[in-house]
Amino acid sequence: MIRIIMDAFGGDNAPAAVVEGAALALNRFDDITITLCGKEDAIRSELQKHSFDAARMAVLNAEEVIDCHEAPTLAIKRKKDSSLVKALTAVANGEADCIVSAGSTGALLTGATLIVRRIKGVKRPALAPLLPTRTGGQMMLIDCGANADCKPAYLQQFAVMGSAYMKGVAGVENPRVGLLNNGAEAEKGNELTKATYPLLQAAPVNFVGNCEARDILSGDYDVLVCDGFSGNVVLKYTEGLSATILSMLKEELMADTRSKFGALLAKPAFRRMKKMMDSTEHGGAPLLGVNGGVIKAHGSSDAKAFCSAVMQARRFVAADINGAIGAAVAALPDEED
Repeated sequence: MIRIIMDAFGGDNAPAAVVEGAALALNRFDDITITLCGKEDAIRSELQKHSFDAARMAVLNAEEVIDCHEAPTLAIKRKKDSSLVKALTAVANGEADCIVSAGSTGALLTGATLIVRRIKGVKRPALAPLLPTRTGGQMMLIDCGANADCKPAYLQQFAVMGSAYMKGVAGVENPRVGLLNNGAEAEKGNELTKATYPLLQAAPVNFVGNCEARDILSGDYDVLVCDGFSGNVVLKYTEGLSATILSMLKEELMADTRSKFGALLAKPAFRRMKKMMDSTEHGGAPLLGVNGGVIKAHGSSDAKAFCSAVMQARRFVAADINGAIGAAVAALPDEED
């Protein structure tokens, strides 16, 4: 059995959406157990609303909650009885294989690093969301916020970790790795990207060169490597642009009778596009490089999104992604930290 623990009080819709998502996941997969961590009375009250295999569900009581506005390091150190800290501790102690949380990103990243700790040889863990591409597939953006300032050796490891994930979880046989840059030529970029380029050429990955911003979602890359500052800008801009375009499109389609008629005819196409871009279909972003499974779900996740995040956690553990990362990182030359 794959053992998944969920931070039941993380996210905008907790604990109701977390509990419902856990019930959906148990009914969908018969090879997992789920532990819900948080205020037990509230969790059990929500559990009564759903049908599931009770033998594969457990509750771990935690009386405190870490708020998104709290300083991450202080919150992790002071709130030992919080749902997030107790869930991370369960992973660190080998009592669970993977945590799913929609709570504070900063607290989750900090807690995972301090409590679960890094895989041996990993210099910096990296947060790696999956973005939909023009060709209908997915592309991993690594890092997207865990490390604002990076060194070339970090980015080389990001490429190795991202490749291991896309091969093991997404089923991409030979993931194409790109380096986010301001030009396609090898000599383009700042000091970081120019120093990283030869390291990626030497790494045991399918490095296909630099990727300009306009090509990020082209489908030509399976893993896109960048520092956490640039990656976070790309992620937030992409999310904002998608919402803006969809809003503008809806407004124009409802502008007059002819547009409304055209929208009605195109409705199936819009539905397919919405499904492809729907984050609830994909779950969350894995934190790669720590010695246990960590999935960061979106703060606004609903039950469907939490179920997808559990599915992602299940695949992560089943594919032994951390074993693959550990072996790949150990084979790299020991670049200066």
